[in-house]
Amino acid sequence: MIHFLLTWLSTAVALLITAKIVPGFFIKNFVTALLAAIVIGLVNALVRPILGFLTFPITLITFGLFTFVLNALTLWLASALTPSYGFHISNFGSALLGSIVLSIVSSIISYLLRSVD
Repeated sequence: MIHFLLTWLSTAVALLITAKIVPGFFIKNFVTALLAAIVIGLVNALVRPILGFLTFPITLITFGLFTFVLNALTLWLASALTPSYGFHISNFGSALLGSIVLSIVSSIISYLLRSVD
């Protein structure tokens, strides 16, 4: 349970950091980041496997680079599901850059949390 809470909090912090770096990527406050982290988790759990299966040939042909596009689409979908809560991504380019920055920031935070553990 503690691992779940740490993952949730670290994702919210990573979203806030990403919003500061990427233009067109907006998060209103920390509570919004917590809500967005839940929505992103649900989209990744429910929609992403279906999209991953449908886009597997494209991903295979591009040697996995299409995964960045898939990440951007799921992030953009999550922002479309929560526009009134203060999580908004203005365009696909921001979603693509945001997904790359978010994965880097999340990896760094996860590494730092692992070293503390």
